[in-house]
Amino acid sequence: MDEAHNNRTSLAKGAKDIAKEAKRHAAKNLSKAVDRASDEYSAHRSYNRFHNDDQEEDNYNNYVQQDGTYPNNADNDEDGASSDATEGHDDEDEIYEGEYQGVPAYNDGKVQDSQVALGKPVSDSAKSRKELENERQADEEELAQQYELIMQECGHGRFQWQLFFVLGLALMSDGVEVFVVGFVLPSAETDMCVPNSGAGWLGSIVYLGMMFGAFFWGGLSDKVGRKQCLLISMSVNGFFAFLSSFVQGYSTFLFCRMVSGFGIGGAVPIVFSYFAEVLAREKRGEHLSWLCMFWMIGGIYASAMAWAIIPHYGWSFSMGSAYQFHSWRVFVVVCALPCVSAVVALTFMPESPRFFLETGKHDEAWMVLKHIHDTNMRARGEPERVFTVNRIKVPRQLDELVEMQSEPTEKTIWLTFLRCFIHPVKDNTIKLATVWFTLSFGFYGLSVWFPDVIKHLQADDYASRVKIHNNERIEDFTFNFTLENQIHRNGAFINDRFISMKFKAVTFIDSSFFNCYFEDVSSVGSFFKNCSFVDSFFYNTDIDDTKLTNSRIINSSFHHNKTGCQMTFDNDYSAYWVYFVNFLGTLAVLPGNIVSALLMDKIGRLSMLGGSMVLSGISCFFLWFGTSESMMIFMLCLYNGLSISAWNSLDVVTAELYPTDRRGTGFGFCNAMCKLAAVLGNLIFGSLVGITKAIPILLASSVLVGGGLVGLRLPDTRANVLM
Repeated sequence: MDEAHNNRTSLAKGAKDIAKEAKRHAAKNLSKAVDRASDEYSAHRSYNRFHNDDQEEDNYNNYVQQDGTYPNNADNDEDGASSDATEGHDDEDEIYEGEYQGVPAYNDGKVQDSQVALGKPVSDSAKSRKELENERQADEEELAQQYELIMQECGHGRFQWQLFFVLGLALMSDGVEVFVVGFVLPSAETDMCVPNSGAGWLGSIVYLGMMFGAFFWGGLSDKVGRKQCLLISMSVNGFFAFLSSFVQGYSTFLFCRMVSGFGIGGAVPIVFSYFAEVLAREKRGEHLSWLCMFWMIGGIYASAMAWAIIPHYGWSFSMGSAYQFHSWRVFVVVCALPCVSAVVALTFMPESPRFFLETGKHDEAWMVLKHIHDTNMRARGEPERVFTVNRIKVPRQLDELVEMQSEPTEKTIWLTFLRCFIHPVKDNTIKLATVWFTLSFGFYGLSVWFPDVIKHLQADDYASRVKIHNNERIEDFTFNFTLENQIHRNGAFINDRFISMKFKAVTFIDSSFFNCYFEDVSSVGSFFKNCSFVDSFFYNTDIDDTKLTNSRIINSSFHHNKTGCQMTFDNDYSAYWVYFVNFLGTLAVLPGNIVSALLMDKIGRLSMLGGSMVLSGISCFFLWFGTSESMMIFMLCLYNGLSISAWNSLDVVTAELYPTDRRGTGFGFCNAMCKLAAVLGNLIFGSLVGITKAIPILLASSVLVGGGLVGLRLPDTRANVLM
């Protein structure tokens, strides 16, 4: 009797426990349903399109069990499991908000069209290449949509602004490198006694280094990462730029500047790819345009430093006659400072989370995204806001892509480059390369032509003010002052003394010097043609055979002649003016930068790109009226102000058109075409200075208008998510 009573008691207790457990599970399911409805109602926080909490989790677990990963034993039952994977769960087996659950299987537990009736996925070997590519494409599109929502949840705040200034320093270094070439070229070639046959190589070889650097570093960033590649490339630039300021030989100097250009070549493709990958869609166009302003800041910095440093030759020092350190070398060192600052600051920034996702490093990507979210929320005064993303889509990895990652670096870069010429990005690559080439050809060509034309006008004006002295006779006179811009014909100088003085652009023709004394004399742009020196004495002068044309030396001697090339800032009467013109031309892009940043997302990238290039081409026709220095400077400022919007738009479009796995490579190739066009533009436009205006004007106008029309044929990327 007692035993029957105990059995009934046990049954009743068991029934109560079952009822209690059923009630608990019902409440749990109701809570989940309420949470799901609340999430779907919220504006930008729904990730249910990427996973359904209960059904998907069950399907995923079934898939894993069928695959044999988790054996069906008591240790893995829901009620009794205890492992690292469940650490952080409470007694009700709930998941804390924001807890990272790891990476789900590639199909996310969903039954694909190619699965058999029992629900087991068909092996990849049983699928065609087309099916695999379609599945990966669908996965990538889904990941792109999810990543956009994640970036919206992370918000735009302190992290993006920190990265903005760090990458801005790198972009500023690129602008400085371009301007350093033009400012250093005259002084470096004079200081190193470069003959006319070797002059001009510095500008071309730096652009060639930047061309190869853009292609190499851009491609490498798709393999090893944006941050690491940018760190290495900027370090190469900074080291060789610093080293170039100390070398004495011109060939060694060329080599250092070429390698320095090779390093900085990676700045533009990596900087824009990197920054675009941490911006939400609605912020991308505007803030990439603001980032372009640092290139302008680099130009202003270089112009200001050149004006402040290069003219002060008193800053130079020497160690014997073999080592000379003039002020232009100080300028080179100062121009390396933005690069050094960028390297130091970049070490504190994380890798691009989008790159991590593309290379399968999802845990690292989640940590970076959480860091972005937490940094921005703390800056907003909302540290309690939790990062709610707990799963990220995993695109299928095709066998050939996995194999390509294991290939040697140079082969990987080449294979990735070839993938820029397959559907669907082939047409975009060709159009982008065309626009980059035409815009660069016109911009850099005219950038060389404008200053050279101004200098040509100044030279004509200088020559028109030359003083001519004929048949003069000067006896027993001491010249201890500067003679400038003069021509002396058939002169006779008897018992005269030339002491501590300078000849600047002075030419003596058919003149005679009898018993004259020359001491500490410098002659720049000065020559003695068909002259006679009789019983004369030269001490510590730079007058040598190169300046004595068909002249006769009779019973005269030279002692302790100056060696090397003599430099004084007074030699270049237009140097201050050149720095000032470049400063004005660079500053003129400020309004264009502001306008393009504010209107980039309103009127569209393509309208701004095409419109800016066409207007720039039309503005070239006003060069017909450039008959004075002031008019040419106005034309230069107008042209730069109109063309900057095209540059900003092109940077944004290029970063948005390429998928993540080819973004650095594609951008690097386009930027390499830009530098190739710069080399050709410098050579072609530079050879036309002082000859004709018609060819430069027509050439620049045609390529700019043609490139602008091609740019209008590009797809609009304003509504694109980063693939």
